[in-house]
Amino acid sequence: MTETPTAQTPAQGKARAQFTVPARHPMVSVLGSGDSLLRVIETAFPAADIHVRGNEVSATGDAREVALIQRLFDEMMLVLRTGQPMTEDAVERSIAMLRASENGTSDGQETPAEVLTQNILSSRGRTIRPKTLNQKRYVDAIDKHTIVFGIGPAGTGKTYLAMAKAVQALQSKQVNRIILTRPAVEAGERLGFLPGTLYEKIDPYLRPLYDALHDMLDPDSIPKLMAAGTIEVAPLAYMRGRTLNDAFIILDEAQNTSPEQMKMFLTRLGFDSKIVITGDVTQVDLPNGTKSGLRQVQDILEGLDDVHFSRLSSQDVVRHKLVGRIVDAYEKYDSHNGTENGTHKGGRNKRK
Repeated sequence: MTETPTAQTPAQGKARAQFTVPARHPMVSVLGSGDSLLRVIETAFPAADIHVRGNEVSATGDAREVALIQRLFDEMMLVLRTGQPMTEDAVERSIAMLRASENGTSDGQETPAEVLTQNILSSRGRTIRPKTLNQKRYVDAIDKHTIVFGIGPAGTGKTYLAMAKAVQALQSKQVNRIILTRPAVEAGERLGFLPGTLYEKIDPYLRPLYDALHDMLDPDSIPKLMAAGTIEVAPLAYMRGRTLNDAFIILDEAQNTSPEQMKMFLTRLGFDSKIVITGDVTQVDLPNGTKSGLRQVQDILEGLDDVHFSRLSSQDVVRHKLVGRIVDAYEKYDSHNGTENGTHKGGRNKRK
């Protein structure tokens, strides 16, 4: 993209910038269908005056805001150059990253284009990639460390991105197998009251892991890989007494482990293996009086060499926008009322 130097306009304190979108990029890819992307930008910069004429885009307003708009269009061009389309969500997240960098609230140098164009896995006509800065750092940490904890609220991609990295590691022969596990807990581990065989009792707790696998692999290949032991999906209790070598191991819903279970799981680590542990400490379903192993382990292992804690927040939620707002609303309520998940900490439903 070519651009004219930012120039002062007659109005004091105002600046103007003009961008020329290269002919190889149709304007609809820059502005969005029905100008949807342009509306996102105009909403984010209400004090700026943005005009489009042909393939020329100009912005007039406060010098700092105009500079941010100029950087935004630069980043959009870099993303489009890779062949990846821009979406309303991608534009919003790009603006948030640029503002964080401008305000000094971002502690890294990663640009929106670097975050949005990092591919993890391409499967069945779609590409899995991080969508936020914290997600990119989480994925990078998985590459660099043997044990990684992904801690954050629902919808932040903790498990999904870890699964994508596991499949990537298997396909590139970094590991020989993938092991996926969860504690079979929901408001108390009362599987005996469920109908069916032991497998049928446990299956609902593991179903989300199967669903993610089906997004990333040919569904017809999954039963064969499981029959061969290349992919194993099992409840946490099945890990006891084992040493797991040459494996990519994911413990999901780790907030529902006891401290003893967490220690047991971590000590399963064998040679040439990698462990990713994911969980949301605000959604603990353990029986009253049971402490969460995920909460405790942060105090025990924080700062240990080759162990990394990635913490995601409501800003990293990639589900419906309302999910992030719900998470924030609960945090605000708890902070104001001294509660936990909307429940008084001293109440009968206290969560540890």
